[in-house]
Amino acid sequence: MTSGSFWRGKRVLLTGHTGFKGSWLTLWLLSLGAEVWGYALAPEPGKSLFRELVLDLASGHADWGHLHHRLGDLRDLEALQQLAADAQPEVVLHLAAQALVRRSYRDPLGTWATNVQGSLHLLEALRPLQQRCAVVMVTTDKVYANREWDYGYREEDRLGGHDPYSASKAAAEVAIASWRACFCGTGSHQTPHLAIATARAGNVIGGGDWAEDRVVPDAMRALAAAEQIPVRRPEATRPWQHVLEPLGGYLLLAEQLATHGGPFASAFNFGPALEANRPVRELVNSALQHWPGHWQDLSDPDAPHEAGRLHLQIDKAYHQLGWRPRWDFATTVARTVGWYRAVHEGASALDCCLEDLKAFQREAVYAS
Repeated sequence: MTSGSFWRGKRVLLTGHTGFKGSWLTLWLLSLGAEVWGYALAPEPGKSLFRELVLDLASGHADWGHLHHRLGDLRDLEALQQLAADAQPEVVLHLAAQALVRRSYRDPLGTWATNVQGSLHLLEALRPLQQRCAVVMVTTDKVYANREWDYGYREEDRLGGHDPYSASKAAAEVAIASWRACFCGTGSHQTPHLAIATARAGNVIGGGDWAEDRVVPDAMRALAAAEQIPVRRPEATRPWQHVLEPLGGYLLLAEQLATHGGPFASAFNFGPALEANRPVRELVNSALQHWPGHWQDLSDPDAPHEAGRLHLQIDKAYHQLGWRPRWDFATTVARTVGWYRAVHEGASALDCCLEDLKAFQREAVYAS
């Protein structure tokens, strides 16, 4: 459970704040009273949760924090250096990435440059800081060398990746670990001010994701248009979790890094309970219980490779952070589809997000 008192007034640098997860995390941080310095590309054309939330207005709520909104590219080192100098962050949450597997096949070099070089640019920009700063670098569950195992991957398992997205994220993990080993410390070439961890999350779903080639956005667009849902890989199994689950983990990890430093400067998995590892087919059928419709199998044997089975072990986050998932698979799907259907019928995206956030926080209090 995150601490409201920790975040009130904290200077937080959040990359990727215009994306799906970034928009949710920006809203959460603002509601906790943080001063957020966001850095990201402009939202994708079309529907965007960031635009729907109108976060510049949301931050005007009484007792809420403030958002400093900046557009920029991780490949621009000078812009990141200026941002770090202006923000003087006490916490950094790095979510910005090229995060789409199929897009990584179309733009492999851009994917590698953003996910690997961009991450190192950020760390270099933070090196001159003269105050303690907790840094959580977010990667993915796809950093592991996928062996199509029936059991989950642990943080010490071998990294790898077939597609450019997965491989670039695994490479980012190696690069971040190397940077931490070489440049965090008390030597003349090191900084004593940074505590750096990485976070590997499972497949997140939740209201407001409009990305291309993702099953939930594809499904919600189809249902809103009264069309059949296109499903590319119905038998692929993923660790489905509501977007608030790993975001809460990132916040908790950042708190522990800021308070205790070194013992938490390592990799952590954030995934759902075992029962939420379900095939895409089951996810879509569960969604149709809350918004009736139909789906069609568009499996293509010649499509670019994607992992068939993914599953994370989360023992480390449970034992070291006291973190555990709050919502089961049924609740996650109901909350997700309920958000899209309510917004489709005219509800405010901001109100729907705040309702989910309040419900999640109540559950966290109850479960504690």
